[in-house]
Amino acid sequence: MEVSTGQNKQKEQDFLVDSISQLSISNSTSPRVVAKFHYDSGVAELRFDPESDPNGSLHFDLHTSRLFKLSSFQSVCISEASEMDKEKSYSRGISIQFRNEEESRNFHCAFEQWKKEVVVQELSLPNGTVSSSKSKFDDKIEASSAKMYFHYYGQLLHQQNMMQDYVRTGTYYAAVMENRVDFVGRVVVDVGAGSGILSLFAAQAGARHVYAVEASEMAEYARKLIAGNPSLGQRITVIKGKVEEVELPEKADILISEPMGTLLINERMLESYIIARDRFLVPNGKMFPTIGRIHMAPFSDEYLYMEIANKALFWQQQNYYGVNLAPLQSTAFQGYFSQPVVDAFDPRLLVAPAISHVIDFTSTKEEELYEIDIPLKFVSSVGTRVHGLACWFDVLFNGSTVQRWLTTAPGAPTTHWYQLRCVLSQPIYVMPGQEIVGQLHMVSHKAQSYTLHLTLSAKMWGPGAEQGGILQTSSGKLDLKEPYYRMSQPQAYPLPQDQQPHQLLQTQDIQIQSLDEEASDLMQQTLQDSGAELHSL
Repeated sequence: MEVSTGQNKQKEQDFLVDSISQLSISNSTSPRVVAKFHYDSGVAELRFDPESDPNGSLHFDLHTSRLFKLSSFQSVCISEASEMDKEKSYSRGISIQFRNEEESRNFHCAFEQWKKEVVVQELSLPNGTVSSSKSKFDDKIEASSAKMYFHYYGQLLHQQNMMQDYVRTGTYYAAVMENRVDFVGRVVVDVGAGSGILSLFAAQAGARHVYAVEASEMAEYARKLIAGNPSLGQRITVIKGKVEEVELPEKADILISEPMGTLLINERMLESYIIARDRFLVPNGKMFPTIGRIHMAPFSDEYLYMEIANKALFWQQQNYYGVNLAPLQSTAFQGYFSQPVVDAFDPRLLVAPAISHVIDFTSTKEEELYEIDIPLKFVSSVGTRVHGLACWFDVLFNGSTVQRWLTTAPGAPTTHWYQLRCVLSQPIYVMPGQEIVGQLHMVSHKAQSYTLHLTLSAKMWGPGAEQGGILQTSSGKLDLKEPYYRMSQPQAYPLPQDQQPHQLLQTQDIQIQSLDEEASDLMQQTLQDSGAELHSL
């Protein structure tokens, strides 16, 4: 094999093959064959039975087979190799000769009709199955990432971790039960059903039927759990497959899902939620959750900054078993700051009121989630060093009876999502009343996550500030796929918010203590500020 490449990408590839032959119309004859469409052990098949050899039947799985016309009287049927083990199995093909054009046309119509009806007929059985049609999920997500993702969520211990987040699970239960009117007698689709707990909630609320779609091996556990609750399970069908690929026998009146990841968008399941809306939801149908909001505010946390910066001190060693590590110190320093920090923090670390970016799940297009650009503009309420941008999210269940929010805000009860902070390697200094501007640009990638590009700038202030101008700028590039899971409980800083940085560094021996009434009031005010647009949605 000869390969010719350019600097960074292949221009062409040449292979030496032994020979080629062209598929063409054949004039040769063979014994007559009966082609039969049927089910064998629940699998839809196309079987070819030679009249002269009853034992020489050929079987083609209709899920993996395709039919092509070579002429008015001749076609080719190709069966793809098994998706489970393509390296050890091979595609098969046969040439089919018809007696006349009408027979050919009727056979092709029957073939397409059987392929279309297979999924609907299987879904009429308990716990239906999935179509074999390809989806854009495979085009935009790396196979290795998808494999790890579905393996992770196919384990009960991870499902337990989410179910034991009682803020999460309790809010979902309350949102469903308080809005029974939206579920009674309705068809529900649970997108990414996991253990099936949300499907069971929907059935408790009176849903006529629930289709629980789950692509991981957790679908088998969901079937077992649902079967163990027969009074509810008789109205739930578990379908193993991706929402991009499955077929349902009817449209849904309401979608329910838990598609939120860190920073709301991590894991890119929101896109699957939107695809499910476009494929399965009736016009004006409901979505639980209905909208999501990403909240952002600049923060000051000298302790966190020093913790991250000090990690790279290891690489300053010039005599590590006789080896100078210093050439990698700068790269390591930037590498640690490329990790978003996932933990719970004290809301008093915020130096300005939060702003929000709204994603309306009922109207957002899938493509709009590929790249998200958020302009940033804050007014600092204190004088301090700004170390980066703090982020959290909330979602609204817009029920007909009750509107309920699920929030991950700092100061609110902690969830398994915690909060997220993007720490800049170069802090910026601000004074009270100084304007902070910038941009958070989030670009999706094939590892089911996003690259975050953050820029923060301190604008001129005081006399002449109206003329604009930037005094200091800092930027960073972070990978949401590779966070630093700090996940400590929020520290309560007894110092005033405008304490100078060098004084903060002298308080490392401060005992962590419970928040006093003043701090609680401040947290409540922070939450109210972040929810200021509740009534405008």
